[in-house]
Amino acid sequence: MAKRILVVEDNDLNRKLFCDVLKSQGYAVEPVADGLDALDKAREFVPNLVIMDIQLPNVSGLDLIEAAKKDPVLRAIPMLAVTAYAGKGDEERIREAGAEGYLAKPVSIGPFMQAVKALI
Repeated sequence: MAKRILVVEDNDLNRKLFCDVLKSQGYAVEPVADGLDALDKAREFVPNLVIMDIQLPNVSGLDLIEAAKKDPVLRAIPMLAVTAYAGKGDEERIREAGAEGYLAKPVSIGPFMQAVKALI
């Protein structure tokens, strides 16, 4: 059975790119455009990995990671944070929130797939 990945990304092009690349590698993918839907969708889909954009409208990906790590159902699911805000201290703060992986945008396909495979 294919490993399942939830992709939380508000940018349509990035979301489509991530989903297309993952599908081409044999993963079952569930896209989520609105962070407010992310945790409910994660409970429904039960992914093996969540790819989480940090800069989302309405809610921060950082807050979503922290909430997921406090949720008994979602706690064990690895989180790969993907962000355009790759400033000093950002990776540390994101990892402290509970993300097991971190990538700065723009993301290249090679490092993206390496990060995904490392967490699944």
